[in-house]
Amino acid sequence: MTTLTDADVRQPHHPNDVKWGKRTRDPEEQLLLAGARGRSSELLRLFRIMREFFRGFRKFHFVGPCVTVFGSARFKDDHLYYNVAREMGKLLAESGFTVLTGGGPGIMEAANRGAKDAGGRSIGCNIKLPMEQRPNPYVDWFLEFRYFFVRKVMLAKYSYAFVALPGGFGTLDEMFEIATLVQTGKMSNFPLILIGTEFWEPLRAFMRERLIAQGTIDQKDYERIIVTDSPQEAMSHIADAAIKEFGFEWRPRAKPRWFLGEKGLLFRPIEFSKLRQWLFPD
Repeated sequence: MTTLTDADVRQPHHPNDVKWGKRTRDPEEQLLLAGARGRSSELLRLFRIMREFFRGFRKFHFVGPCVTVFGSARFKDDHLYYNVAREMGKLLAESGFTVLTGGGPGIMEAANRGAKDAGGRSIGCNIKLPMEQRPNPYVDWFLEFRYFFVRKVMLAKYSYAFVALPGGFGTLDEMFEIATLVQTGKMSNFPLILIGTEFWEPLRAFMRERLIAQGTIDQKDYERIIVTDSPQEAMSHIADAAIKEFGFEWRPRAKPRWFLGEKGLLFRPIEFSKLRQWLFPD
């Protein structure tokens, strides 16, 4: 077996190889996954991980209910799915949700941009990025994490619905992780919504014809995943779940404390009258 050394992981990548979210400028995550290391090194790494969780928990504690939007970083602003994601972000922000994405370009930018169109709040959340990359200009603030799994916890912990537009391995990973957490009862049955019926149909066919047919998942696991082409329909499902979860009311359980790094955070009340309109249109 090849052993990865500290020197190996610190070798710089060729600049032309760098893409959004595909390389990290910090070797720490690679070292974490490179097998057993010295006791003192592992202990220090444990404290760094704990510090990342603490920073994320304090930052997100008062932002209010979020909805996480997943999707490809490769779509430009003239792409159909970019415009759909922008509309989705707008509808979420109008209802008082904070829009949470990876903070990058493409679908992430579109959702954050839609939130800004509506005067809402949006946050970017990702692993540490390549040196020349920057978050999109539509996030209110951008939180970087050294460890990928810490970032994934933040995307899941503070969101009350998850919307996935077309994307690649990262989108599929995040989408199926949420589906697994719901399936195993580790997460409440918050909506997981796929937008783009034509794009997602081959994957859904695989689930029906292979996974369900061979008994590796149940029919109810398949039916939990909502598929639509309409941001409006997606918003109706989110509104229904929000009202059932919050009972028409949400408020912070404590006051921000400056010494915990909680000053100036983004809490905004949920617009439950707007949510009712989605469920009971005139």
